Amino acid sequence: MEDKPAIKYCLYARKSSEQDERQAMSIDSQIKEMEALAARDGLIVIETRQESHSSKVSGSRPVFNQLIEDIRVGKFNGIITWAPDRLSRNAGDLGMLVDLMDQNKLLEIRTHGQRFTNSPNEKFLLMILCSQAKLENDNRGINIKRGIRNRCDMGWRPCPSPIGYQNRMVDGVKDIIVDPDRGPYVQELFKRSALGVSGRTLKAWLDKSDFTTRTGGRISLSQVYILLRSSFYYGEFEYPQGSGIWYNGAHEPLISKELFDKVQKQLIVPPKSKWGANYFTFRGLVRCADCGTQILGEVKFKATKAGGKNRHVYYHCSRKVDYYCIQPYIREADLTDQIILVIKRLDYDELTIGPKLRYKLNEYTLMTNEMTDQDRSEAEIFYAYTTYLLRLGDNKEKAEFLRALDLPLLLDHKKVVLAQVAVVS
Repeated sequence: MEDKPAIKYCLYARKSSEQDERQAMSIDSQIKEMEALAARDGLIVIETRQESHSSKVSGSRPVFNQLIEDIRVGKFNGIITWAPDRLSRNAGDLGMLVDLMDQNKLLEIRTHGQRFTNSPNEKFLLMILCSQAKLENDNRGINIKRGIRNRCDMGWRPCPSPIGYQNRMVDGVKDIIVDPDRGPYVQELFKRSALGVSGRTLKAWLDKSDFTTRTGGRISLSQVYILLRSSFYYGEFEYPQGSGIWYNGAHEPLISKELFDKVQKQLIVPPKSKWGANYFTFRGLVRCADCGTQILGEVKFKATKAGGKNRHVYYHCSRKVDYYCIQPYIREADLTDQIILVIKRLDYDELTIGPKLRYKLNEYTLMTNEMTDQDRSEAEIFYAYTTYLLRLGDNKEKAEFLRALDLPLLLDHKKVVLAQVAVVS
């Protein structure tokens, strides 16, 4: 008579953290019970493996996948587990187990009260039990979704309340109430935003107050904008997010719909000009005297009484280092005059005039000599050319001229100064 091969078992324990398995036996309890079963029946347990993972989706459990692979290569040929649903709640994983049994690579599955082998009846029972677990799973999911829809129809959003509200449980009934500590801050936040106060200024105001999140931290700038865009505060909510399904909330609104709409208009960001549409002459050529970052250009339009618009160019600190840098804006015409003034104060003999710039100076000399008979020194011609070019010349030529001079220009409260006393040639 042929001896039956010894069965080498792997003890497998699993617990899902999902809502539908909170009452399932813990992993430690499963292991303890199955070790007692193995000791009682004299079973050889080679290894114990455990994981906390849902079994709803096929092939999603790394420990189980490795167990299947080890059975294929002959490391184990038996499994001990608390119940069939610990092994599978989906058709894919169940199919792999049955297929291993058909190949005689998985000889036995032991559970707390049952034993499954390659017998047709036992495999059929295993499939029924695992399929039943899947059916319960699917039905539970349907019931949960139905309950969520019913709760939404009643006006209660089925998720944690936003800042300014609190979730509450009274006599087994859940509702949402205004947070007495944070609610007034949220109301004031909307009022200030409607008046045009920026998000950064609102965050700075909250940081200076005793306002904190529920975890005790400071609210981030992105959270400020999320809060200001949430319709929940005037009494409506969308669920699921992005579904287009809206509900009237049963909670007390913190603001009116009119105030919310005003804030949304303030949050609209005007479209930016196409890259390269505006050429700013002094961009990158002047730095902020306070924080050392580059001075950037910006176009502003001002309506005229005749119904048109006047275009104005301003320069200001980029605020990349210090967002709250106090350096004021300066008009491009005023900045031009300041740069001309600084250059005229320089000693011409200490400047390095490159070949390209000297060629431009010669062109200017020939052009102006035809209009005047005065003899002028090179320095006088240079200073005259500087004034002419920076006020009337092409923007790109202005920038090339200043780059050629390579002056360490700083903008300090609408005045241009040099970063050092003498220009190093």
